[in-house]
Amino acid sequence: MPLLPEEADRYLRQTMLPELGEAGQQRLKASSILCIGTGGLGSPALLYLAAAGIGHIGLIDPDQVDLSNLHRQILHDNDRIGSPKLQSAHDRLLQINPHLKITLHPGRFTPENSLELLTPYDALLDGSDNFPTRFAANDAAFFLKKPLIHGAIFQFEGQVTVFAPHLGGPCYRCLLPQPPPEGAVPT
Repeated sequence: MPLLPEEADRYLRQTMLPELGEAGQQRLKASSILCIGTGGLGSPALLYLAAAGIGHIGLIDPDQVDLSNLHRQILHDNDRIGSPKLQSAHDRLLQINPHLKITLHPGRFTPENSLELLTPYDALLDGSDNFPTRFAANDAAFFLKKPLIHGAIFQFEGQVTVFAPHLGGPCYRCLLPQPPPEGAVPT
């Protein structure tokens, strides 16, 4: 997928890197990712994915923008308080990169809809904050043989992991076979 002249200018500093080049930028433009959550974990990741030139980003988030979250949900701002996070994220990401294709998926990522939601995408970014969604993300990525980028935060600690069992690595259930009992893990 060739770069448009404006895209060639936009990504010039990236394409100068020998490890990426124009061919690598074209692969980024042709790639897609589904992001669960546009909050504290999804916000910074989405900003960088949009700026880097990922061609198609799918978003799923059932929540509204709330003032008490703006200190960490940097994708959103005061003007969007009370509006759906999906629309807020959509508008902000297109401000960063007007060449994106963005698909909005209102609602939650569940075991019932996970395979259908993930099928059109190359990878899954899990920025969720609950174990049922994390397990649904793992299972969908596992069965569809797609990489799962998983992030989690607790107070001042965070972790990011890429699970790719289809390439010989472990999956999320290898790390945590069963969800912990409700209330056993702080939110």
